[in-house]
Amino acid sequence: MRGTVRRSGTAGLLTAVLLAGLSGCTGEAGDAAACTDGTYAWSGVRRTQQLTALTDPLVFETRTDSYSAALKPFGDTVHRPRVTGAPRGVGAAAVIEALGRRVRAEVPLAGPGETDRPEDDHYFEVATGDLEGAYYGWGSIDLVEAAFTYTCPGAEPARGHVRTWEHTGSGFLSCSEPSGEPAGRAAALRRCPAGSVAAEDAV
Repeated sequence: MRGTVRRSGTAGLLTAVLLAGLSGCTGEAGDAAACTDGTYAWSGVRRTQQLTALTDPLVFETRTDSYSAALKPFGDTVHRPRVTGAPRGVGAAAVIEALGRRVRAEVPLAGPGETDRPEDDHYFEVATGDLEGAYYGWGSIDLVEAAFTYTCPGAEPARGHVRTWEHTGSGFLSCSEPSGEPAGRAAALRRCPAGSVAAEDAV
């Protein structure tokens, strides 16, 4: 039985404020005119998934129709989008939007001002009518990061780095079924009995 839930971790991107009628672009400290129509070159593009929450170990001794479980924070990391070296006149939001196009993101990447923080009041419910045995549940965040070079004709390129995320999500599986996600495998190692299919697959 598969019960993975995916949901967007963003509330929409802020619109970049563009300075019209200017040419050229900045290098390090804004010592050149702003440029809003430069080109990006991306390198070191990485997608990673981190475990953010776990249920307590779940064992159903008899067949159970439904269950509600708390997702408890795993760690205390607060994620915030971060852009260094944003070109003058472009801004962090526009750089993140450009990265979203580069990675063909399914939803807008998390933009400036958004956060994903550990919370104690997250729950999920499962209603399948066939819960029996050991299960594991988890929360996750899908991070995206890359280095960029922003180039305008006749000016020094601007260089920087972006780190943000595309999704947050949760999953719930029987320990007899391995997860195809990094966060799910990390959860199986911590919540499934030794020797179970999910725990063995995660090693």
